[in-house]
Amino acid sequence: MPPKKRAIPYKKRKSVSLYHHHQLQESMSDDESSTGSVEENVAEEEIEAITDLSNSDVCTKYQEASKIVNLALTGLISQCIPGAQILDLCNFGTTIINTQAMKLYQKKVNGVAVERGVAFPVCVSVNDVICNHSPLGSEEVEPLKAGDIVKIDLGCHIDGYISVAAHTLIVPESPDSPPTSISDEMGNVAVAAYNAMLVAAASIKAGATNTQVTDIVTKVASSYGVNSIFSVRMHQMKRFVIDGVKEVALRHPTADDLEAGEEKLDECTFEQAEVYAVDVAMSTGDGKPRPGVLRTTVFKRNVEANYKLKMKNSRSLLAQVDKKFPTLPFTLAQFEDERGAKMGVTECIAHGLLTPYPVLHEAKDANVAHFKCTVLLLPSGTARVTGLDMPEYFKTDKKPEEDIQQMLDEIAAAAAKKAKKKAAKKKKKKAASS
Repeated sequence: MPPKKRAIPYKKRKSVSLYHHHQLQESMSDDESSTGSVEENVAEEEIEAITDLSNSDVCTKYQEASKIVNLALTGLISQCIPGAQILDLCNFGTTIINTQAMKLYQKKVNGVAVERGVAFPVCVSVNDVICNHSPLGSEEVEPLKAGDIVKIDLGCHIDGYISVAAHTLIVPESPDSPPTSISDEMGNVAVAAYNAMLVAAASIKAGATNTQVTDIVTKVASSYGVNSIFSVRMHQMKRFVIDGVKEVALRHPTADDLEAGEEKLDECTFEQAEVYAVDVAMSTGDGKPRPGVLRTTVFKRNVEANYKLKMKNSRSLLAQVDKKFPTLPFTLAQFEDERGAKMGVTECIAHGLLTPYPVLHEAKDANVAHFKCTVLLLPSGTARVTGLDMPEYFKTDKKPEEDIQQMLDEIAAAAAKKAKKKAAKKKKKKAASS
């Protein structure tokens, strides 16, 4: 989940073919400067075309990253049992993502390896902790126990094309039995967050606006008697950009919120071939995150900022970040010299070189649910490519408003039709091979 204060997004990496490079050079003579300008514009347009969903290869990369995200989530859920260590879970998820990603696109392009792997560090946040908790090896964190509310958040990218997801579960008494004695409040907030994610994902389509999506999410939260988390936002994603310019708030700020410094988002319109992280976190509390005792370990490089650092540890850390994590979020746990990284990060933050993703907390007695999926705005419609089904043990007696229920019914019918078609295809393939 991105930090409340959004960093300026990463500028698109540009790569012009040798053909265009030579043409641009030849056209930059004094008497043909206008032609050079035209050539450059053409090159820029072609660069844009190959980095969005209008390119089938780009679609494939998003889909492959999505498969890995769902696989990692599924694996992590199976490991959330009493006694499990959060650090081990984070490492387990990271290993799945990197191992699976490295199996793909192994052939170099123009002599350069295709970048792939973790796009957002695996975070495991428990109970009142909302998000962004990825502990360091030197920190003592209580192991999971039965009844804990666990929120898993992670992301994968293939060649900079990012897929993300988040999921909420309850730790069972044992791996073979589902959780029991789940409170009505927990059921309400889990169903609300999941349904809000579903209707928000369906509402993000070409021609719609972020304000319309916020209205729908607000209506869902109200129906279930819960509150959306203030600082959580949905973001457009582009190549190597996890938190793009277009954003969707989970609720509209009140006059008091604005006076307290909350930002009101400008209205934006969704367009075909865009990609969005549909991020929903809700709480039975007031929905206003607060600081806690857990250390912030997740950061992202602010590529627009430069400063001559004074401390050796700071310079060393920044040099490694620029080399290994120039655009996407990372965790300090990924550095061999953890102590040096902890010492160096303070100066980097102070001068705006790194943007922190703080560990967000709710009130101790609040129940929190977090679900996230990735959607692709394709010509055929909006496709939800990440995210798992909500656990069946989350139940509620509350009902959404009629228009929301109709949307949920349509989403369920479409999912059932897709599953039936997939099963038939699998059966046909099996019959052909036998």
